[in-house]
Amino acid sequence: MDKKVIVITGAGGVLCGGFAKELAKDGHKIALLDINLEAAQAIADEINAAGGEAIALKTDVLNRESIEKTHEEVLKKFGKCDILINGAGGNNPKGTTTKEYFEKGDIEDKDVVSFFDLDPQGVGFVFNLNFLGTLLPTQVFAQDFTENEKGCILNISSMNAYTPLTKIPAYSGAKAAISNFTQWLAVHFAGTGIRVNAIAPGFFVTKQNEKLLFNEDGTPTPRTGKILAATPMGRFGDAKELMGAVRFLLDDEASSFVTGVVIPIDGGFSAYSGV
Repeated sequence: MDKKVIVITGAGGVLCGGFAKELAKDGHKIALLDINLEAAQAIADEINAAGGEAIALKTDVLNRESIEKTHEEVLKKFGKCDILINGAGGNNPKGTTTKEYFEKGDIEDKDVVSFFDLDPQGVGFVFNLNFLGTLLPTQVFAQDFTENEKGCILNISSMNAYTPLTKIPAYSGAKAAISNFTQWLAVHFAGTGIRVNAIAPGFFVTKQNEKLLFNEDGTPTPRTGKILAATPMGRFGDAKELMGAVRFLLDDEASSFVTGVVIPIDGGFSAYSGV
């Protein structure tokens, strides 16, 4: 793949930070965008120390003014964006129920967050972070693509988009929206030379889900047991195992006729019926 200017949102996280480091090894110029500048800067420093080219920019993906300011910085440093990876997203406890299944008495139990107790603002934040946090950066950076009549957008969906996981309705709904939006954008931009695709990672250990997957002493939680039992390969994925699909979808030659697809990378999770 020719050397590109690649913009990655949510780049301070485990998965997108991994994308940044691997793509920098291929010689691309990487702009790491994250509201947590310290996390993004640490990855940029690692890339630069290894001989790559990277900049870290504090960016609020829910604030168009912040994104436009970042866009100006990328233009000054690297030039027009060639590839946008929309990795910003995540869940929030205010959009999460305590139990997997509703039981009589949960509404009266102050220690239980039932479906009826979900905070609308919390649910809205999760949905906006994932959906608007993909839409707004695309509105800003994809303008570079329309001028070049060529470009690539990679969104990050999830297994939740296929089958919603228990306890996290806001996040599941938001990721389903990402898959749908990926298809919509692919059609909308089909005549412009812009391709839009997504990957749907299965289960990877990240900073956001680590406490759900492991107890403080490092032992697996019951939820981890259920996840691995439903994953035919019987383990969590490693961030580097996403890179084959990422590189394929970003390559204008290898995937020139591929747009509007969402590729599961899940160790067989989406194929397993449980029997």
